[in-house]
Amino acid sequence: MNLDDARSAGRSRFIAPLVVALLVVAGWQGLVVAYDVPAYLVPSPLVVARTLVADRVLLFDSLLVTLGVALTALGVAIVLGGLVALLFVRSRWIEMSLFPYAILLQVTPIVAIAPLIIIWVKDTRTALVLCAVVVAIFPIISNTTLGLRSADAGLLDLFRMYHATRWQTLLRLRVPSALPYFFGGVRIASGLALIGAVVAEFVAGTGGQGAGLAYQILLAGIQLNIPRLFAALLLITLSGVALFSLTVWTSRLVLAHWHESELTSLD
Repeated sequence: MNLDDARSAGRSRFIAPLVVALLVVAGWQGLVVAYDVPAYLVPSPLVVARTLVADRVLLFDSLLVTLGVALTALGVAIVLGGLVALLFVRSRWIEMSLFPYAILLQVTPIVAIAPLIIIWVKDTRTALVLCAVVVAIFPIISNTTLGLRSADAGLLDLFRMYHATRWQTLLRLRVPSALPYFFGGVRIASGLALIGAVVAEFVAGTGGQGAGLAYQILLAGIQLNIPRLFAALLLITLSGVALFSLTVWTSRLVLAHWHESELTSLD
């Protein structure tokens, strides 16, 4: 693929979803107007946009609170998940002993354990971050562990033949081989961290100046301010897309010039 074809493909990847979004918004606007649907049931996109502008200070302040929790949780999940994966690959016994508990955290609904975390942890923000970490950490642990164990067998034999230490094999072979898996886990975890932050805010029901978007959604639902509810949902959705795009961009930045998973997409 030459440079012009690559640029054309890049534009298509951007334009095609944009066209679909415009068609959906236009259809939504047309149906609401045609059937005269009241705003307290389903507001039109124009009403949502006006609400977003009118309540921008309130909504964006709340968005920053929610994003702060989600990004902090994602950072903690990346560090802890990576360290746990390194520990697992160092010892099969440790992995067999602890990995089932990582699965247990993943399959346990966060709405069931979030109230306990919020009760046990006095600081509300710390409790919200912990709830989001519980949701986001498993993909990083599982993907990174799989990547560390998926190093090329021939290269492993070569390292053994040259008497490389376990740390040399880990840092120079296993870690580079695991990076695509790691970034795949981070992509999944970015969305889960945002979901965990929102769910934790719902459970905590924290209001006031430091309230996140989940509280604004709850309050808007109680007040039947459905346009504000839709505006808050739109901000959460766009934030999730932005977080995912950021992780994709970071992955390409790190892997683009040396790993085949990105080199093939540039050919």
